[in-house]
Amino acid sequence: MSSPSKLDDAPDVLIALRGIRKSYGDFDALSDVDLDVHTAEVVVVAGPSGSGKSTLCRCLNRLEMPDDGELRFEGEAVPVEGRALARYRAKVGMVFQQFHLFAHMTALENITLGPMRVLHLSRRDAEERARQLLERVGLADKASQKPMQLSGGQQQRIAIARALAMEPRALLFDEPTSALDPEMIREVLDVMRDLASGGMTMVVVTHEMGFARSAADRVVFMDQGRIVEQATPDVFFASPATPRAQDFLSKILSH
Repeated sequence: MSSPSKLDDAPDVLIALRGIRKSYGDFDALSDVDLDVHTAEVVVVAGPSGSGKSTLCRCLNRLEMPDDGELRFEGEAVPVEGRALARYRAKVGMVFQQFHLFAHMTALENITLGPMRVLHLSRRDAEERARQLLERVGLADKASQKPMQLSGGQQQRIAIARALAMEPRALLFDEPTSALDPEMIREVLDVMRDLASGGMTMVVVTHEMGFARSAADRVVFMDQGRIVEQATPDVFFASPATPRAQDFLSKILSH
């Protein structure tokens, strides 16, 4: 499925990538990637290991700088450094595979840090917001606990609450369940489904095809640093258009 060439072709495009390239030495991690993410859309990025999924996600948040191409947010070029970049990252939050919580801080402190430092909320307002978010992710009773006292699934839900505390316009998820034990995966996916049903714009790199079926508006399939095809979940799972996607699904859905 080809992407449109203009950056302003639809008024509801929140994030736009055009011609993104990223290499590590002789390895081309991303090659001429075009992608639009629309407001309130849930995009699941799927594909085999090494296909460029996580690099794409990290480029969306400027954790990786592309070698070439354009990244725009609400029609404007995304900053590359400084306070302007920090403001962008507040609007486009990210949830990582390994949680990245501050080990010396409680759950409440992890969630309040960003709003106080970046959004300049008072401690009282930041804590009120944090407690509401802890309630939302089902962890209201864990506010005073530190990460080492929590399960992996609980830590990831704290990480989601921390991202939500910045009141982002979009959230990026880089394989958010891949470091979790199987019994913890569902509790994280349930929170993500709740966000999706509430209209949060989301880009989710994941191997959880059940989540893609139930929550995604669009599945983007990558292979060898390129977007090979993209379609609604119904179309993608019922009749993938490319042999590479057919092979991927035959393997991942047989387990």
